[in-house]
Amino acid sequence: MREGGSAPRRLFGTDGIRGIANVEPMTVETAMRIGRGTAYLFKGKSGHRPKIVIGKDTRLSGYMLENAIASGVCSMGVDVLLVGPLPTPGIAFITRSMRADAGVVISASHNPFQDNGIKIFSSDGFKLPDELEARIEELISSDEMDLLRPTAQEVGKAFRVDDAKGRYIVFLKASFPAELSLEGMKVVVDCANGAAYKVAPLVLEELGAQVIPIGVDPDGENINKGCGALHTELICRVVRQEGANLGIALDGDGDRAMLCDEKGRVVDGDRVMAMAALEMDARGRLNHRTVVSTVMSNMGLEVALRRRGIRLIRTPVGDRYVVEEMQRGGFNLGGEQSGHVLFLDHTTTGDGIITALQVMTLMCRKGRPLSELASVMECYPQVLRNIPVRDKRPVEEIRGFVRMIRQAEERLGNEGRILVRYSGTEPLLRIMVEGQDDRLINVIASELEEVIRQSCDPGA
Repeated sequence: MREGGSAPRRLFGTDGIRGIANVEPMTVETAMRIGRGTAYLFKGKSGHRPKIVIGKDTRLSGYMLENAIASGVCSMGVDVLLVGPLPTPGIAFITRSMRADAGVVISASHNPFQDNGIKIFSSDGFKLPDELEARIEELISSDEMDLLRPTAQEVGKAFRVDDAKGRYIVFLKASFPAELSLEGMKVVVDCANGAAYKVAPLVLEELGAQVIPIGVDPDGENINKGCGALHTELICRVVRQEGANLGIALDGDGDRAMLCDEKGRVVDGDRVMAMAALEMDARGRLNHRTVVSTVMSNMGLEVALRRRGIRLIRTPVGDRYVVEEMQRGGFNLGGEQSGHVLFLDHTTTGDGIITALQVMTLMCRKGRPLSELASVMECYPQVLRNIPVRDKRPVEEIRGFVRMIRQAEERLGNEGRILVRYSGTEPLLRIMVEGQDDRLINVIASELEEVIRQSCDPGA
């Protein structure tokens, strides 16, 4: 299976704009024009003086880009609300609650500290659709905005929202049932030295948990470094050492979580969706008895849901596409294997803290450990190979590659599948092979990887 899509845009990928900070497109000059383009796009759409929220994670380059974007926004006669380091879903929430016209997040999520990124939310807290991102790119590359330069009192102002963290903490706690408590539960939370380093431990403590925080000492350079959702070996080790009930590993911008059960075993987004779907369905709260996930989700999720008569809809990779499908169909549960889980009854985007709170709600109600709850789904063996590439040329142009995929799919039959796609955020070709025969899927993955490495120039 080859994942298709529309023609690639120059700046925006599947999750905003990303790149090495201070190298195009993540330069001060481009950031300022993104600020101007965003302000231009939303200016005049409401009867009040427009305002845009800007937040960031803990990267060193965040200061530089924050000031550039804010300057661009203000230069268009739009006000700025600065919230400082706050998880991506927190910025989406603040955008909604303060009735701002848009929200801008400066973060490269799980990428290393030298990278940074920009993603934009509309006033309803949902990520911008493709057509609006394309419109911003069009504005950046044209001279359409150049004549609009307010002066005197029409220039925008910048304000700092000092209570943003407090507002977000109250919002998070409201997603946990008032009749329940986390008292007696020992929780390890790894904040990846990222945007959630203050709010995540506080939320859990205020709900009664005994919290063991790690990854809460950001220095501008250690975000995601050997910790967080990409390095779950750390959280698993600490959970075993501390005898904790569970572990929560967030990524750098806090919009996803990988969990760890009391035995030190990873519980990914697929298992969270399986647990949540069965519980919501039993309570009559799973809209249209449907879950939305991506093509990357394990076949085991589909099997577990089908046993209960629950439908799984798959989308291209990217939580934005999951959300769009959920909105179209009126569904309220979806997500990705990587830990983006979307509980649209509570929020508009993936939120690692809300994901953890929903799982802990289930643990409290059932009185069962996470390892037992996660056993509702049996994973099919899955192999993922990430191959660096210089150019993302169509896979159809790689000699013999499509034919080899078809032959491999025949070997797997109905008990497996193959997905080949380029990363939307990194210079990588991803090959995923899934099936019941662990040896066979590893052989197939190696064969496909070898063709790519022989046919494509490796990335730097």
